[in-house]
Amino acid sequence: MNNREKGSRYEDQAASFFISLGYEILEQNYRQKTGEIDLIAKDGKTIVFTEVKYRKNLRKGYPEEAVNYNKQKRIMRTAEWYLKEHRIPFDRPCRFDVISILDGELKHFINAFGGF
Repeated sequence: MNNREKGSRYEDQAASFFISLGYEILEQNYRQKTGEIDLIAKDGKTIVFTEVKYRKNLRKGYPEEAVNYNKQKRIMRTAEWYLKEHRIPFDRPCRFDVISILDGELKHFINAFGGF
């Protein structure tokens, strides 16, 4: 299994997790010139932009640690594109979550980093 297939597998797992919480999945692998967002979902009226990170072990650190400042900035810029493209008002509640999967254990970090 290549890295893209692995990524898709864990993003599907995260999407299933969100669905089990009652979230509506709006997009998977949303791409723009500014970057990519793994999952975009709706939690009630809140738009949830989510980065999914997987690690087999801790050799490279915890998965959520890979969502560094530069990655966060790219995700936020891409989220702005999404809101513009779908004509969603900028006063709509939004948040940025991270789903971390370490050796099969999923953790959900709600509001993991700043917004606009």
